[in-house]
Amino acid sequence: MMLAPLMLLAACEPQVPVAEDFIPDYKGVETQLLDGDLVQFNVAMTKALSNQDVSDYAECAAAQYTLIRGYGFARHVRTNVTEEGGIWRADAVYTISPSLPKGLKTIDAEVTAFQCAERGIPTV
Repeated sequence: MMLAPLMLLAACEPQVPVAEDFIPDYKGVETQLLDGDLVQFNVAMTKALSNQDVSDYAECAAAQYTLIRGYGFARHVRTNVTEEGGIWRADAVYTISPSLPKGLKTIDAEVTAFQCAERGIPTV
């Protein structure tokens, strides 16, 4: 008889986090060419720890897309991040170009795609 109350009490205890709770689950990327070299990336994921995780996912998608299009560089224009019901989403816009564009937030697509692969972040 004493076992039942103990089981109920144990059920109320918070669960101890396990490693899987911290491994991001990448839900996919949608790309949309807006105008010539201007591209929008919509990404979704769960288990992000911060806005930066979702922004990184969008940047990785932008890097690979840039390479697929035969270009070498991209410049970040903007990223909007939201979280609802445990699903994190980013809407990011980049320009892509064959040469290093002007601006502060530029990426070398080949280097960035390589770093994304090393970090286990999927691309397009």
